[in-house]
Order: sequence, then C-alpha cells, then structure tokens
Amino acid sequence: MSAELSRRDFLKASATVTGGLSLAFWLPGTAEAINTDQFKPNAFIKIEADNSVTVISKHLEMGQGVYTGLATIVAEELDADWSQIKIEGAPADARRYNNLHWGPAQGTGGSSSIANSYMQLRQAGATARAMLVSAAAEAWKVPAEAITVERGTLSHPPSGKKAKFGDFVSQALRQPVPEKVALKDPKDFKLIGKHAPRKDSRAKTTGRARYTQDVKMPGLQTALVIHPPRFGSKVKSFDASAAKPMKGVFDVVQIPSGIAVLAKDFWTAKQARDQVKVEWDDSNAMTQGTAELLAEYRELAKQDGLVAPGKRGDVDAALAKAAKVINAEFLFPYLAHAAMEPMNCVVKLSADQCEVWNGEQLHTGDQYALAQITGLKPEQIKINMLFAGGSFGRRANPVSDYVREAASIAKAIDGKAPVKLVWTREDDMRGGHYRPFYLHALSVGLDERGQPIAWKQRIVGQSIMAGTPFESFAVKNGIDSTSVEGAANLAYGIANLQVDLHSPKHAVPVQWWRSVGHTHTGFSTEVMIDMAAHAASLDPVAYRLALLQDHPRHSAVLKLAADKAGWTKPLAPGKAGEKRGRGVAVHESFNTVVAQVAEITVKADGSFKVDRVVCAVDCGVVINPDNVRAQMEGGIGFGLGAALHDAITLKAGAPEQSNFHDYPALRINEMPQIEVHIIPSTTNPTGVGEPGVPPIAPAVANALAAATGKRVFELPMGRG
Repeated sequence: MSAELSRRDFLKASATVTGGLSLAFWLPGTAEAINTDQFKPNAFIKIEADNSVTVISKHLEMGQGVYTGLATIVAEELDADWSQIKIEGAPADARRYNNLHWGPAQGTGGSSSIANSYMQLRQAGATARAMLVSAAAEAWKVPAEAITVERGTLSHPPSGKKAKFGDFVSQALRQPVPEKVALKDPKDFKLIGKHAPRKDSRAKTTGRARYTQDVKMPGLQTALVIHPPRFGSKVKSFDASAAKPMKGVFDVVQIPSGIAVLAKDFWTAKQARDQVKVEWDDSNAMTQGTAELLAEYRELAKQDGLVAPGKRGDVDAALAKAAKVINAEFLFPYLAHAAMEPMNCVVKLSADQCEVWNGEQLHTGDQYALAQITGLKPEQIKINMLFAGGSFGRRANPVSDYVREAASIAKAIDGKAPVKLVWTREDDMRGGHYRPFYLHALSVGLDERGQPIAWKQRIVGQSIMAGTPFESFAVKNGIDSTSVEGAANLAYGIANLQVDLHSPKHAVPVQWWRSVGHTHTGFSTEVMIDMAAHAASLDPVAYRLALLQDHPRHSAVLKLAADKAGWTKPLAPGKAGEKRGRGVAVHESFNTVVAQVAEITVKADGSFKVDRVVCAVDCGVVINPDNVRAQMEGGIGFGLGAALHDAITLKAGAPEQSNFHDYPALRINEMPQIEVHIIPSTTNPTGVGEPGVPPIAPAVANALAAATGKRVFELPMGRG
C-alpha cells in the first residue's frame, strides 16, 4: 500500500478482509453490516452503541506514547470526545495494517508510527465523521451541512436536536462511503498540538496493562533455554537426568538455539535449567575477543573501503592542499538494548493454528517466520499484540530469533501445551543482536581561514542488514545504508566529502538499536566539527551555522537551543577545584532535526556530572507536545546512559557482561535537568522516538573538551 494510495482505494483496502469486521466489503457506494451494534467504517475505527470509539493501532505501544498519538489523530478528525476513546492493538494483517513507509509489511520502527499514519488516520476519522453526519441528517430529515459535531455529539442547532455517535451506529452502516472527505484546516485543531492525557497511563499505573509476562491460560508451561556461551557454538550433547525428575518439570528438549527446559513456573524452570549439563561443539564458534576485533578493524581502516553514495568533489586532492588536517579515530562498542522487559513470548500451537501473545513489533516478519517453523500458512498465524516494556529495536528482530525459539519449543512438544518462553536478564544481555562495534577514521582538511574544505571518513563495522530480509533494499553495491547514515549525507556545506565503508563478517548477531547508524555517526561528525571550530578559533555554534546555510531546519534548532541555553553568557563557576563546560551538537535522523546543548561540571578528581541539557527539536506538526518532550527526555537519558557507562565486550567469542551491575542503566541521580523546546511547524509529522539520542553523547563530549581541553574519542566516556 503506497503512501500515494488514493482515498477510494484506501477505503476498499481497509474493508476487504472480513474477519470480525462490521463492514464485510464495500459495494459501489454502500457498506454491508455484519454487526449492527458496531460501526466500522474502516480498519482503524470501531464505534459501538455504548458510544465508545475504539481506535485500532497498527503500531506497538512500548512506552513511546503511540497509542495516545494515533488516537489523537482519529479523535481530531472525528470530533470525538477524548473520554470516549479506547485503543486496541491490531492483529497481524499487512493487507490492512501495513506500515506505509515499509511497503507491504506491518511493524513498528524507524520512528515511523505517527509519520506514516498521520494522513491515513485523518482520512479514516473524517470518513467516519461524514458517515455519522449523513446518518443523522437522514434520521432528522435535515441537510448534512446544517449538522455540527463537537466532542462526540451531533447537533442540529435550528431544531435543537442532539445525539451521541452511538445513537446512529446502525444508520451509519447504511450510508454510502464518501468518495472524498474534507480534512480540517490545522488552525481548527482542538486536540492535535494540545495536551491530552495518555491512554495507557491508568492501566499501567494500576497494574491492569497486559504484558507478555501477564499471560495465563490452562496448561501453560514456562520455558527457559540454555543458549551457547560463545557465538557460533552448537549443542553437541546434553544430560538432563538431574533435571527431569524435579517436581514441576515437564520436559527438557533440544531446539535449534539450545536446550529448553519446561516447567510449571519460572523458578522451577530456572532451577531445573541449572541442573542440565551441556557439551558444546565449538568447531564453528567465534574465538575473537574485543581486542582482536579492534586490531582487525584498525588494519581494515588503513585500506580503501567501498565508497558510499553522496560523495562530493575530490577529497584526496583537497586534503593534499589543506592548510591544516585534523585526524581522529573514534571507537564505539557493541551495545545491548537492555529493555526493562527481557525477551518473552507465548505460543499456543495446534494442527491448524499458531497463536502468539507478544509485545509484537515486527508483525509480518514474525508471521512468516512462524509459518516457516510450524509448517502453517502465514494466515494461520494469529498474533495478539500486547504492551511491551521497552524495546529500542530489539523486539523487531530481523530473523525473529526469540519468536522462532518459542515456536520451536511448542513444536518440539508437539503442541501438547501452550508455552511461555522467558529470557532472564542474563539471557537477554548475552543473547547478541547488539548495536555493532564500530571504528571510524576521520580526516578533515581546513583552509587558511579554518574552514573545512575536505572531509574523509572511513567506517568499519558489521552490517545489520546483510543476511536479513531487508538486505535487498538496504544494501546497495555492498554499502549498508544504515552503517553510513548521518555521515554520507552530512548537512554541513563542505565541498569535498567522501565516506567509505568496510563491513567485516563475524558470528556476533547484530541489529538496529535506538537511532541505528546515527548512534555512532552523530558522535563522530559532531565531535569532529567541534574540533574544526576549535582549530579555527571560532565559536562552535557560529561555525556550524556558517556551514548550515542551505539547511534552515538545522539552523533553526541550533539557534533555538543555543538561545535557550544562554550560549553567549558565561557559565556560573563551580566550587573550588571544579571546572565547568558547555558543548553543543546538532543532528538529523528520521527526518527530524535535534540540537542539544549540554552543561557539565568536572570535579577535582576528574569525575563529572551532566547538569543540564537544553534540547530543540523540529519534528513537523506536533500531535501531542507532552509525548514529544517525553521522547526527547527519554532519548537523552537513554543515550547518556550508553555514552557514560555501557559496552558489551567479548572474550574468546563470549560476552563478558550479564546484568545491570556490569552494564548499568542511567540512574535517576545522574539524570540532568532537561528543557525541551519545539519548533512550530505545519509540515507533516516526522519521527520523535529516536532522534533525541544521537546529539547527547557529542554534546557532552564537546562540553568536556570545553572544560578540560581534552577530547573524547571512545565510548563509553566513563566518569573522567
């Protein structure tokens, strides 16, 4: 379903699948009802006789506020009252619920939820409103133009007649579907751009919200898996003789990813798992550690890589004639997603259906993977989308790893019981699918005035797209676009620019992590441009602005952040022996531009604290400003935690970290004071879930340089 889909085709496509729909199909200009107690004008809205309006969300709610955002868009065009709105997660059905940015696939990611649904849901809400108005006009025998709708009430002022949406459910079903509907002028918005209480908050604070771990059903068996300690290892043999007799243990089975122990509850399964002895086949196992990988990457960085699209001019010639050349090597570790809810999944398998309960992020990919595992057809895979306790990309696994694992366990026991797969924190931390380990080698040539005339950047790191279903469109001529994004399309006006890439292959499973390639390119580019400004003895903000004349959105957020941070005013001095510094960074990701100014205090012992972060964001039309602020704040906290503390290191092919004691999340006492300022816009919404992450690490690193004169080139930067 293309983003340019005509309105009529959209309405037809929304109602072609009859499973549970109140509208079975669209006849020429009419709708046929299945259930006269409901009005479903399309795949996204259900209005019932009790006057409730249910918005069907095709995207996963994992804490980012998407349920509230999508509901706001529908309620705005429908003119519903916010109190009557409910939200349900959509089933897996790419024909109705595909992500319009991804083609014929359903899923949540790339900060695309609001951006790809904005016009689609506005049209859906406006269509439902028009049909309700038509029903009221028919019943009251008045012109439709004379009927007003406000906060879920239809009114005809001349006669004084009023009714709720629910009063016209059956009549609305009989109305012809309008060929065209008028959308509101943004100046008339009453909900979009305003505060609206989140629709998931009450359920989450009262414990009624349903996560995978909450799923219970008769006969449910809890499964834990013993995974190989080293990437690439396989099971050679195992001995479960001590585990099987334990009370509450149902079975111990081998599956492709390891050995699964099934028991009546988590603790029994955990204790039994500890008793299983496994001999591993390490013939194809990874034996390298982080030090060996770094040595390999440094050798690759000495060689020419594949040149990424976006090359400008002749970078080598420009470097040769530069008055000054700045060189730097940047290092970025493997990073785990470490969401509060580790991986889990419930699978109920029968001869003709596989039903799944999961914080489902990649519906279509998981549906096809489960069909492959079970031998069923994709349409026989039913997915129930529950809340997820975070993800940061992990649940959108390109090879459906943990979902496949759950289905493999159910298949191994012949579907005799539903299975709840549970990963411990240690399983999750050591389970791979990390943000890749990267090395950047960067050279910038400056002219006599200190202006950059050449930018040469070499990136070394695993491809997250190679070997996945996304490779065909994400990897072109050997270049994984996600490895070079944010660098190959650098916004700064530098005449000669070249980014090249080496993508070594290793057994460590890797995938996207919140803000994907921008996690590392945002750091290297913003630290490097700061170094160039310092070499030119120019103000870092003014230096950037001079190079961003062709990018007004970048300039606007940079100016706003600098102004609100008081950039031109000196920082208040610290206590005796302390140094204070201020740093800036600006970066575009997912079509959103974010600038951040960080203020830090460095203590006498070299440790430091981030005191304040001022953030400015241009994300197009803002659906809910509270959600935008929350996502910027959350992105800053998430990115700051990784920048200060986090790294997955390897020793002989095995991850060394296992839990939050050696992979710490940012603590509340480390969270800086944050201000978020939003650029007013009339353009369609862009992403906010991820763009807050990339600027924070370079802003802090640049603040450290301002305070101490020392540059940071390796993450995590620690406490001094």
